[in-house]
Amino acid sequence: MSQCRNLYYLNLIDNKLTGNVPSELSSLLKLEYLALAKNNLSGTIPSFIRNFTILRELALRDCGFHGEIPDSLVHLQNMRTLNLDEKMLTGRIPSGLYNISTIHHFSVFSNQLQGNIPSDIGFTLPNLRYLNLGDNNFTGFLPISLSNASFLQAIGLFENRFTGAMPKNLDRLSDLLALSIALNDIEDDISFISALTNCTKLRTLDIFGNFLTGSLPHSIANLTTQLSVLSVGTNLIHGTISSGIGCLIGLTILDLASNLLSGPIPSSIGGLTELQKIYLSDNKFTNELPNSLSNFTLLDLLQVDRNNISGSIPPSLGNCSNLLTLDLSDNNLNGPIPKEIMSLSSISIYLDLSNNNLLGSIPSEVGSLRNVGGLDVSNNRLSGIVPSTISSCISLQLLFLSRNSFHGEIPRELNLLKGLQELDLSSNNFSGRIPSFLGRLALTKLNLSFNELRGPVPVEGVFGNVSAILLEGNNELCGGISELNLPPCPPMNPKKKNSHIPLNIIVPVSISGAIFIAIIAFSYIFIQCKTKSRNNLYTSTFESQYQRLSYADLLKATDGFAEANMIGSGRYGSVYKGIIENGNTMVAVKVLKLNVRGAYKSFTRECNVLRGVRHRNLLKILSISVSIDYQGNDFTALIYQFKANGSLDKWLHQDTDGQHENTRSLNLIQRLNIAIDVASAVEYLHNGIGSAIVHGDLKPSNILLDDDMTAHVGDFGLSKVISNVSSSFAADESHSAAVKGTTGYIAPEYGMGGTVSIQGDVYSFGILLLELFTNIRPTSDVLSDHASLHNFIATSLELDRVMEIVDPLILQREREMISNCIRDCVASILGIGVACSRDPSRSNADSRCC
Repeated sequence: MSQCRNLYYLNLIDNKLTGNVPSELSSLLKLEYLALAKNNLSGTIPSFIRNFTILRELALRDCGFHGEIPDSLVHLQNMRTLNLDEKMLTGRIPSGLYNISTIHHFSVFSNQLQGNIPSDIGFTLPNLRYLNLGDNNFTGFLPISLSNASFLQAIGLFENRFTGAMPKNLDRLSDLLALSIALNDIEDDISFISALTNCTKLRTLDIFGNFLTGSLPHSIANLTTQLSVLSVGTNLIHGTISSGIGCLIGLTILDLASNLLSGPIPSSIGGLTELQKIYLSDNKFTNELPNSLSNFTLLDLLQVDRNNISGSIPPSLGNCSNLLTLDLSDNNLNGPIPKEIMSLSSISIYLDLSNNNLLGSIPSEVGSLRNVGGLDVSNNRLSGIVPSTISSCISLQLLFLSRNSFHGEIPRELNLLKGLQELDLSSNNFSGRIPSFLGRLALTKLNLSFNELRGPVPVEGVFGNVSAILLEGNNELCGGISELNLPPCPPMNPKKKNSHIPLNIIVPVSISGAIFIAIIAFSYIFIQCKTKSRNNLYTSTFESQYQRLSYADLLKATDGFAEANMIGSGRYGSVYKGIIENGNTMVAVKVLKLNVRGAYKSFTRECNVLRGVRHRNLLKILSISVSIDYQGNDFTALIYQFKANGSLDKWLHQDTDGQHENTRSLNLIQRLNIAIDVASAVEYLHNGIGSAIVHGDLKPSNILLDDDMTAHVGDFGLSKVISNVSSSFAADESHSAAVKGTTGYIAPEYGMGGTVSIQGDVYSFGILLLELFTNIRPTSDVLSDHASLHNFIATSLELDRVMEIVDPLILQREREMISNCIRDCVASILGIGVACSRDPSRSNADSRCC
């Protein structure tokens, strides 16, 4: 190729190229177009590119280069397009690049770059059309001169650390289509929006997650009718929503959540008939819900929770026939639950009406919610019996009916809800005996406290785990497992003696039950691979908040961050165990190494992700500490729940000194439960909240085990929120592969420049599943003759060699079991792991787990 001296166009995109770029290419002096994107090249950006002095387009997106951007690129004075979306570039942008006046397209998205934007950028790059500096570590102010680049169509400055105010002259950008400054530290009055009314082509305005203040201006109604996405959530904006908002007839996404807005929701909002998602939660809205909400026939998400809405729920909401999620919780709603709401068969994620003043009974139409994943009507004034039609809600995973006045026996129809995981019937008037079928469901949490239940407590299933059930306040219960400390049940006079059930029958039955439970849990991820469905796992809100802790508090809790209390250390921080004085609570304290590049981004990313999630299998952040140590240095720490049994990695792979070799091993049932816990957490991250969260680094060392060996997924420092706010960046940029991950667990598609998606987590889960049951790391030397752990296990399954690859410790612990039973169980689980970890490059993109 180096002999093609007249070559002017070279496109090598997406060819799986590896190694360094050969220096012989430096002879191609007539190149005008060079594209090496989406490969696996190594090294730094070649300095000989400076020789291509007539180059017009340089596309190096996701090709594997690392290090700093070379100064030699400033010699490309004819360049129009520069795309360095690399993930691994560091340092500062050479100042000379900002002086190449011919540049139209300038993108360095998702790197680790830092520094300020030059104040004169609008003068030195007057022909700029597209500017994307998103997902880096840039700081400083937004330059006023941006408006001088009058051809600008898209500005992406999201997820950086910009401060100061917004430029007030953006109205000069008459061609502007998209403006995103989300997730920065901008402090300004929201009134700057008024200047954008002259941007008549604007499609996306995303200023989410800053420190914007002031009253929401009425001039927002004068924004162009072409506007599709308006996202101003998570700021400090007050005031009311102007009735003029109904003029923005092109809106598909409206996000005003987590502000200080008040007053009524204007009825004119019903004129926005193109809306698909509405986020109004966590404000101070009052009055009734407008009947005009019934106009939203395209709406799939409506969140108005945590406000002061009063009145009744309008039955006309039943016209929103495409709703997947409806959340009206934590308001002052009263009256009955309209049957039209319970007839919305489209709801498949969750329906939350909790913490209101709703009256009456649950309409029998609840049976229409066949696909709903979570139903919460707790803490209302509901009464009557639970309708038998609830048995038709066959996709229910979470059912919360607590703190009402329901009566009668616990409905036998619940026996048909085979996927139910959490059930809360507490603080009602349920009577009679606890039905034994509850122990045969896949429940992980059951709350029957403060009712009028009596008689014996079952011992199977969830009733065998004292930490998973709550029964207090039922004074006539007896029996159960000893840990419940209930009185023994009165002796009975049976007509015949109980027969002894042999062990060789008990064990296969228990294993079969475990397989059944596992298949239920794994099906969420497995089906997601095949159909990318949106089933939800909506979590309860039992947990309380901890106070913010100071440096002094943590110094005392950890004995001065003593080495004896250090339980782990990583790139971005060290973890210590400690005891908080208030309540003698054991905690884990992660102290950030702020001098390490990327540590602060890891901290903010983890905080942004975890502040809105609640799930029993996610490691909970109890508090944060942002303060100054005694030497005057910045101090930042995250405080987590302490998990006494450490990481799954340490249980699977013993320390080299061999300690605990006999005691620290997992039996088959424990491994199944851990797999179910992780699957439950991943399903929730992907589908349990408004925006899907990609964890990005699922591996055994990030799975922590508590006293009961319940698994908790932690370390969200590499996670990504796949926003529901779709801008012009989302289609091509903001979902680009930016996950760094860990070798062996990260999906191959990321290495080939694939987009960040929930499928990457599914792949990592599959690898984790294979490792959990074989004790073979994906980077083990055992795999030297095989391409991957996936291929090794897949081949072994095809050759029926399951018993040769299963972790020998399983066989030692379960030696009394029937070997065929173990083989069938492990083969089923490994089959799921193989399906989830299939390399998407070798299969159809729509059947990654087939």
